[in-house]
Amino acid sequence: MVILKWTLIVVALVVITGLAAGQLGLLSATPPADLGVHDGKLKPPSKTPNSVSSQASLYPDHPQRAYADIAPLSLKDDPHATLDRIASIVTDMNGAKIVKREPGYLYVQFTTRMMKYVDDAEFWFDPASEVIHVRSSSRLGKSDLGVNRERIEFIRHKLDSS
Repeated sequence: MVILKWTLIVVALVVITGLAAGQLGLLSATPPADLGVHDGKLKPPSKTPNSVSSQASLYPDHPQRAYADIAPLSLKDDPHATLDRIASIVTDMNGAKIVKREPGYLYVQFTTRMMKYVDDAEFWFDPASEVIHVRSSSRLGKSDLGVNRERIEFIRHKLDSS
């Protein structure tokens, strides 16, 4: 009985400490310095299952290629109008903040409410393939529990239904 009581106390302290660390921004990590488009590519997917990329097939030996692979977004009208629509969709999403917006490129940070984890999402119009390539990745953790894929598929659904 005493062991159970102490176990519950330790678990409660761990949860409270984790929540406090999140609220203080200690779990947000720093933004990657190598985001953006380089030689016609977005940054490769993470080496752990916590990201998705429509360019995962460009990295055939990547350890998480199968997990990370996601279809690019289709154009609606012209590229600029499509990126404008994506910006509008993400602006309405909880925790979203547009960090960088350039012709043909959009960078968004998504912050979770409780723990303040930050995910980085990029959207890039590829003129060669006439699609919007996407990459969404968690900064911390070994797994994203499918959150990045779910987010991109939500954006795809909203984009397709507009």
